[in-house]
Amino acid sequence: MLASLIASFASGETGLAVRRLRRAAIAYLFAAAAGLCGVGFLIGAGYIAAARRYGTLETSLAFGIGFLVLAGIILIIHRLAAGSRRRREVRRRNQDMAAMAVASGLALLPSLLRKPAGLGALAAPAIAAVAYAIYRENRPKEGSADDEA
Repeated sequence: MLASLIASFASGETGLAVRRLRRAAIAYLFAAAAGLCGVGFLIGAGYIAAARRYGTLETSLAFGIGFLVLAGIILIIHRLAAGSRRRREVRRRNQDMAAMAVASGLALLPSLLRKPAGLGALAAPAIAAVAYAIYRENRPKEGSADDEA
């Protein structure tokens, strides 16, 4: 892998790839600018056609309100997507932390078992975890009849 990378540097293939990438980026930039101009002229043509039929003030109000509604819809969709993305990131981070905790616990297990006090160090957190699980399973649920009594 490293040898092929060094060989590609030496042969100038990387320079060719960078030039191709730069040309493609410039072409896409110009295409995007032309596309935006086209959309702008289409919106302008729609405005002119609507202004001839309904009047300039009414058309201006309609276009302004339409674009504000569109902006609001875009912002609402963005907020919803950002919230779900944030929840996914938190869930993934929690899974990663749990995996790291298990991995570090398994890595420390042999050294803890070698020491005489190692079993006590392992037993206390295990008992606490079991006790907490029993508590969560047996506590009254919110809004249940046991809460009101």
